[in-house]
Amino acid sequence: MSDVSRLGVFKTYKLYVGGKFPRSESGRVYEVTDSKGRWLANAPLSSRKDARDAVVAARKAFGGWSGATAYNRGQILYRIAEMLEGRREQFVREVADAEGLSKSKAAAVVDAAIDRWVWYAGWTDKIGQVVGGANPVAGPFFNLSTPEPTGVVTVIAPQESSFLGLVSVLAPVIATGNTAIVVASEKSPLPALSLGEVLATSDLPGGVVNVLSGRTAEIATPLASHQDVNAIDLTGADDVLAKELEIAAADNLKRVLRPQAVDFSADPGTHRLTAFLETKTVWHPTGSLGASGSAY
Repeated sequence: MSDVSRLGVFKTYKLYVGGKFPRSESGRVYEVTDSKGRWLANAPLSSRKDARDAVVAARKAFGGWSGATAYNRGQILYRIAEMLEGRREQFVREVADAEGLSKSKAAAVVDAAIDRWVWYAGWTDKIGQVVGGANPVAGPFFNLSTPEPTGVVTVIAPQESSFLGLVSVLAPVIATGNTAIVVASEKSPLPALSLGEVLATSDLPGGVVNVLSGRTAEIATPLASHQDVNAIDLTGADDVLAKELEIAAADNLKRVLRPQAVDFSADPGTHRLTAFLETKTVWHPTGSLGASGSAY
């Protein structure tokens, strides 16, 4: 073999929308640097048109994903964890660069993120028993409450926790049958964009998750006011932007999860699973009740 140095092959990062990898409709990019200011890559600078395309893709995918069995969704989330495990070293490197961590600390973050996917994969067919069930009512009726997904959810990903935080806010949204539009960390979008490559090879139907990178305010504003977005998670928005987005979201009565201080390494609990669920209650007659009991 020749000792001549190889020409470096730089990775081209792209958006993930509708199961495909488009460049931004605008053709724009912006420089992503590491914690020391060194150039890492050019990331797509998403436009309002990209945001609208992501909504169309998420809405199109919602029927099939919400209609899938909870067990099947769990299988697919577990498959995502498997694929992440296979690309662990790549994500360790990207997280270390993005967050200025040592390799060992970045490895711990990536391992925690993979475990978090497994955690939510296990909840897909169990959350219904926690937040649903039969209700005691007076009268000859069965009264049953069951959780159903809200619909299309915009997720403003955490700015500092570019991977574990991202997984912690995204996984519960899709585990419960919603579809998602992720606005990646503006400063550190590369782990999120690479996650799109994993999702594309993990049996997840196209459009269930759509990943956009760019200026958070520029992308999130049209999504907050979009009439076909049902809910928004403001975790990655600062106080000023969060207030603006919440006001815009009120126009079509979106569900809003307000930003709050979160330790993403802690036990996630179930509150994010229930944040974007609606409860459907059904009454069904049992038949006439007489002295001898039900005639049903």
